[in-house]
Amino acid sequence: MNILFFDLRETEKPFFLNHNFTDFCIDFREDALTEKTKLTEEEYENTCILCVYRSSILTENVLKKFKNLRIIATRSHGFTHIDLDYCIRNRINVLNIGQYGEEAVAEFALGVIIDLTRNIKRAMVDIRNHNISLKHYEGELLYKKTIGIIGCGKVGVQLAKVAKQFNMEVLVSSYKESPKFEKVCDVVPFDTLLSQSDIIYLHMPFTTENYQIIGEEEFKKMKKGVYIVNTSSVELINLESLYNNLVAGKVKGAGLDILESDYVKGKSKDLGNETMSTKENYKITEKLLDMPNVIITPRLAYNTNEYIDYVLETTFNNIRDNIKGIYTNRVC
Repeated sequence: MNILFFDLRETEKPFFLNHNFTDFCIDFREDALTEKTKLTEEEYENTCILCVYRSSILTENVLKKFKNLRIIATRSHGFTHIDLDYCIRNRINVLNIGQYGEEAVAEFALGVIIDLTRNIKRAMVDIRNHNISLKHYEGELLYKKTIGIIGCGKVGVQLAKVAKQFNMEVLVSSYKESPKFEKVCDVVPFDTLLSQSDIIYLHMPFTTENYQIIGEEEFKKMKKGVYIVNTSSVELINLESLYNNLVAGKVKGAGLDILESDYVKGKSKDLGNETMSTKENYKITEKLLDMPNVIITPRLAYNTNEYIDYVLETTFNNIRDNIKGIYTNRVC
């Protein structure tokens, strides 16, 4: 079967060098699939399977050009970059990655927290600028600090377990209950988490219900000197409010793993549904990037050799299962 494989990254190439796919005819593309993409009539006619990442934006205008499309496999947990209504109407199966690499993301989040609380980024920048000022680098222990985790998935559970090893107090607030969480931390109301946490960590899929779950009113309820870390979606936080509270000193530092890897400072980019898609957010992000107490990264949390191999292996297993009528990790 013919597969068009978009968003091919350098880190994914070793996987294909080490695996043979005799059951598929794969055409690799390094660019994303969007309404600007130009393909041949033969490609639109013969492609049965699309394999994409989040940077591909599969609108109805994109999908309706494919005459025999039957499967879309996204190498991500999220799938809001795909027009599911169109897929349902046209009997196109959408497959995703059910597991999000909880160990990788939790380890990354902890690394960002340590970087922020120990002023590592600020010290590195000052050394390069030959402007060392030791008074700016005084850090804080994680010992006995309270971390509030918003989101009750596998990543949150993993981070809670790691935080306990640092003798941290762990609070969690989530729209769903989890017995796993109750064993390692205290489940509290959302406002209680905001008011009692020294560090607030967000990891949940973006939905219309949790859009800007952290805004100006939520910042008012937080402790002075709180740290904010988000490894989910940019839509969970009002960036203007975050910036204003960083300037005012209410928020002491922020770590945001929210941008796609093709984001380039100073250049306007079309960054898709779940990224920096508005001019207002783009301008604020430019300001945040220049702050010494802010870390912004291009979705590095999951990006490990082990997880990349897992995602690719799972993607092709999903496709094979679907062809056999076994709907593993099917979204629709």
